[in-house]
Amino acid sequence: MVWNKIECSSKEELKSLQSARLKETVERVYNLTPFYKDKFSELNIRPEDITSIDDISKLPFTKKQDLRDHYPFGLFTVPMSQIERIHSSSGTTGKPTVVGYTKQDMDIWDEVMARVYKMAGATQKDIVHNAYGYGLFTGGLGLHNGAAKVGATVVPSSGGFTDRQVMLMKDFGATILASTPSFALHMAESAVKSSTNFKNDFKLKAGIFGAEPTSKGLKEEISKVWGIDYHEIYGLSEIIGPGVSCSCKHSELLHVFEDHFYPEIIDSQTGEQLPDGERGELVITTLTKQALPIIRYRTGDISSLTRIPCKCGRTIARMESVVGRSDDMMIINGVNVYPSQVEHVISQTEGLTLNYQIIIDKKGHLDKLDILVEVSDSIMMDSVGEMENLKKCIQHNLLNNLYIKANVKLVEPRRIERSVGKAIRIVDKRKENEVCH
Repeated sequence: MVWNKIECSSKEELKSLQSARLKETVERVYNLTPFYKDKFSELNIRPEDITSIDDISKLPFTKKQDLRDHYPFGLFTVPMSQIERIHSSSGTTGKPTVVGYTKQDMDIWDEVMARVYKMAGATQKDIVHNAYGYGLFTGGLGLHNGAAKVGATVVPSSGGFTDRQVMLMKDFGATILASTPSFALHMAESAVKSSTNFKNDFKLKAGIFGAEPTSKGLKEEISKVWGIDYHEIYGLSEIIGPGVSCSCKHSELLHVFEDHFYPEIIDSQTGEQLPDGERGELVITTLTKQALPIIRYRTGDISSLTRIPCKCGRTIARMESVVGRSDDMMIINGVNVYPSQVEHVISQTEGLTLNYQIIIDKKGHLDKLDILVEVSDSIMMDSVGEMENLKKCIQHNLLNNLYIKANVKLVEPRRIERSVGKAIRIVDKRKENEVCH
């Protein structure tokens, strides 16, 4: 099902729309934000130099630090009297990035989220259990308003209180689950402990999952245990929040709503555009935002693009699931590895759960990698031989597929601490130990 016919528009129609919107956005930021006017001047660019979406590579990049440097409202292009809502990032690594929304921005957000729900098959008859966090984080309210846009009933459960959430999903008859993948798996564990019959006790048909990189194995596990269609959603607060792209039933790739958010893939080192199909850093330009329009925002997320139309009928660009972030890539003794790659290796081994944690430390001059993995309830912890075989199997596959040597530690079920939001997958002790020394 398609919410807006623009998702199925011809390449010529879409390009014409993108070009017109890019020109308007360029004029807006040039005239209303000194930051962009200075950036344009440094490159000897004026708004009239941008006549088509093809000219986008002439424009400067924007980085997260630029938003932090102009904290809180320095990049807004409207007065505060026109700001309807404010969201921000967590700011755990410094000043948070602050995002403002006008009434039109909010309407656009609701529009793209309605497209997401339509991909998941949502109608007025559906009940959405929304377990994303509410507050300054964009997830909860973004998913909430999109469900309301398509007329579905929303249960604003937010995060935490896992057992209670499982009970509410069962008792309220939720048909669509919205949460992070790790929390969906955590809730499934809780349901298993209470001897739940998934087929008889729940009415779920689809799930909308995002906010953290996820391996194919984890997606399949969630889809299987809940018996639902898995729809992956992508977004980031600096651009709008959730709703930049989403997967349909016909493809694991995510449809990018490029009439509002123009995507590029660049080489992180050189900044040069990469061709479709090649993996690199995702860059997004907002084409319709009023309060905080952003030119060529470097997301730090690693992905690739294709413009081959999908079987669902949509012709807009599709992006690969985010492999990881350029800043969460682990470099282990010179080898580049993403947590999702480790997760995929774990998912290929019978008897293990996808609850794991990667601990990186130093041993002399070399990196030391410990990977804690929970075994499933079906594996007997006193079967020393079986446990040792599992451990050797994972270590072999990590070395054979990712070229990294790791010390795998198998632990009992539910030994690794759970998170109600994004799972904490990496603990890097190398920097803290450097400080200690």
